[in-house]
Amino acid sequence: MTAQQDQKIYLKDYTPPEYLVDHVELTFHLDPHKTRVISKVQFRPNPDRASDRFFLHGEELTLKWAKIDGTAVTPEVTPQGLTCAVPSAPFVWEAEVEIDPANNTALEGLYMSNGMYCTQCEAQGFRKITYYPDRPDVMATFSVKIYSDLPVLLSNGDKIEVTQGFAQWHDPWPKPAYLFALVAGELINHPDRFVTKSGRDVELNIWVRSGDEDKCAFAMEALKASMKWDEDVYGREYDLDIFNIVAVDDFNMGAMENKGLNIFNSSAVLASPETSTDDAFERIEAIIAHEYFHNWTGNRITCRDWFQLSLKEGLTVYRDAQFTSDMRSAAVKRIEDVIGLRAHQIPQDNGPLAHPVRPESFVEINNFYTTTIYEKGAEVIGMLRTLVGAEAYGRALDLYFERHDGQACTIEDWLQVFEDTTGRDLSQFKLWYSQAGTPRIKVEEDFKDGTLRLTLQQSTPATPDQPTKKPMHIPVAVGLLAPDGSEMVPTTVLELREDTQTFEFENLTDRPVVSALRGFSAPVILQLPYDADRLGHLARFDTDPFNAWDAGNTLAIENLVAMYTDDAEPDADLIAAKGAVLKDESKSPAFRALALGIPSLDTILRRLSDDGILPDPNRIETVIKRLSTAIATAHFDAFNEVYTAHQISAPYAPSAEQSGKRALSNKALSYISLLDDGVTAYAQFNGATNMTQQRAALAALVRNSHPTANDALQRYFDQWSHERLVVDSWFSLQAALSPADRAPELVETLAQHPEFNLKNPNRFRSLYGAFSMNTAAFHRVDGQGYRVLCDAILALDPLVPQTAARMSGHFESWTKFDEARKTHAQAQFERILATTTLSRDTREMIERIAAG
Repeated sequence: MTAQQDQKIYLKDYTPPEYLVDHVELTFHLDPHKTRVISKVQFRPNPDRASDRFFLHGEELTLKWAKIDGTAVTPEVTPQGLTCAVPSAPFVWEAEVEIDPANNTALEGLYMSNGMYCTQCEAQGFRKITYYPDRPDVMATFSVKIYSDLPVLLSNGDKIEVTQGFAQWHDPWPKPAYLFALVAGELINHPDRFVTKSGRDVELNIWVRSGDEDKCAFAMEALKASMKWDEDVYGREYDLDIFNIVAVDDFNMGAMENKGLNIFNSSAVLASPETSTDDAFERIEAIIAHEYFHNWTGNRITCRDWFQLSLKEGLTVYRDAQFTSDMRSAAVKRIEDVIGLRAHQIPQDNGPLAHPVRPESFVEINNFYTTTIYEKGAEVIGMLRTLVGAEAYGRALDLYFERHDGQACTIEDWLQVFEDTTGRDLSQFKLWYSQAGTPRIKVEEDFKDGTLRLTLQQSTPATPDQPTKKPMHIPVAVGLLAPDGSEMVPTTVLELREDTQTFEFENLTDRPVVSALRGFSAPVILQLPYDADRLGHLARFDTDPFNAWDAGNTLAIENLVAMYTDDAEPDADLIAAKGAVLKDESKSPAFRALALGIPSLDTILRRLSDDGILPDPNRIETVIKRLSTAIATAHFDAFNEVYTAHQISAPYAPSAEQSGKRALSNKALSYISLLDDGVTAYAQFNGATNMTQQRAALAALVRNSHPTANDALQRYFDQWSHERLVVDSWFSLQAALSPADRAPELVETLAQHPEFNLKNPNRFRSLYGAFSMNTAAFHRVDGQGYRVLCDAILALDPLVPQTAARMSGHFESWTKFDEARKTHAQAQFERILATTTLSRDTREMIERIAAG
């Protein structure tokens, strides 16, 4: 690994490209090992350039020849690219390179997956296809010719000509190289059409391997719903005559928004009632929407440099969350999003991998496709909309599209349209993009003579490279409830801008119960004195669904902490409250399923660590099971009644209504299975007519180590061994739910199974990613969990470094544990870092994590 490769890149060092590109012509002669790529690029000097240096990125390419304006040239070639003397006026660059897609196991650039040619160019994969200024602020139109004996040849834009062995495509919309795409293979299309509001008749296709064509219908309906929603809500129409989606098995990410040719991980497209759960259907719907919405927020307007990544990703995550809220339940979606935020992003914000939404530096940009960039970035968009209001948000977005269409933009460009639209000064709000960490808000109440004085005090702990923090501009949505549960003051947004501010509510007839941070109006940690009566009141009466859920969740957290630290008993009031939720027919089944949940092991682990207590994952697991069993015992008959009442006799549909009923019945099953030796779960497994019911039953059996679990696992594998995505779940269920005393050894055994494929990211994540989320097993005190993951990372890193690096992130919480566990973790870090051929992806991650 050279010093050049490991060099850190800084936002402050950005300079405009020396040369701009007007048009690109690419010709591909496909061959598994000797693909020839001929490029013809129209360059012109950038009037804003800082130098005349002509540099083209290029990695793992064999240059055959190069020409400028038709005259042969001999560039200086390095492992990172090439330089060459060029004219001071516009010129045409031509070159031919040879690449080896079949041996490209990194899945970046042009590679092969089960005989199919496929590309992944974000963030810096295009440089593995040909020499080019591979940076997002160089945008150009593309024309592509493909020669191959494969029957389906696809690229970006619209079809110009398709004959046997040849296809030509043209994309009229300027784009950066990271949005280039090519697919060639033996594929079958699932076709449809969509007519835009202005009357454009768009050809739609989902391309899949033979045998998968019966699993495309839901994704197609999700695509058409997304297209209509973007027209109705954001006024954005599709702008080409064709939109293609291709399902690929070997893919580092969930999906990629390449202009007119989206490439998807198969798991994010393929679905059927027999092979996919309700969660999988909802995930597919959201990812289809996300990638389609990128057509405007990412493609038509892209980011100037990779530090601005959240400009496209945070905004598009926010848009896809709005879409899901409209398609399903806004309340349930918000709760699920916050559960994910608290489980993944907030811990990242408070650990060794903390970084701002717009990072200041990176070694490998692939390591910054994080929950902070995506989910916290989306929260920042949501806060902005809360502050300016829905109407002003809409006007600002219209101005953004009008002003910046066809441009590569920055966070400053984004915020400027809001300032210009609303007249507000957002300079302090901009800190959300530059300051890492999760703010804490301490709340103090003082009620006297009909006036409530609410004092909010904010602070943000130090994070790597940012020891001191400035006060943030935080929207805190607050409502006040009366003692009888009625709402005294509806939701009001308080703007917290100072270290400490006091807000007054006057003319109150009674001391109110404060409902703070309604809808989770900001990604912060709220600090309130523990008051079980207040939380119980909110859980019962709060008109804000999120806060009602959160109050019940907080009661459970406090009880579990007391059980862990003081050997307390399961709280009788909490158990009664769970029973009330179970029987409350006024609440939706989906909400009740969430409200009946118990805080995760990781949630309690983080809480104990925040309180200065060294957590023992096995003991936490024990107290969680004690509380769950107490709830199951107290309401066993009611759980059985709810379970029976929410069985569905109608044909399966992945609708919000049916999914909610199944979620509630399966939550009831999880409690029943604690007490009935798996009888109900085994019966459900045997009689299941859809994957949601079958997998929920199997999970209950495996989680509780019921005697029938092994039989069910074998039958599940035998039934679905021909369905690769279901086989993924067979691996993941065992890795995630097996007891800590045998899970690491089981994972090693499963890694030797004939169906395990180290090189396939889905299969790798299904085993090792799932195992790493089995907290008690992964953090086992003898260090075997750490060793198992380290072995896997070292085996994968030479092949698929992106996936190996991301898997390293599971070590993020290592500093929260006792000295024995920390010593085991450090030994594995040293072992990884001692590997001389380690990728820069994984090296950067492990070095940041090890710094603690």
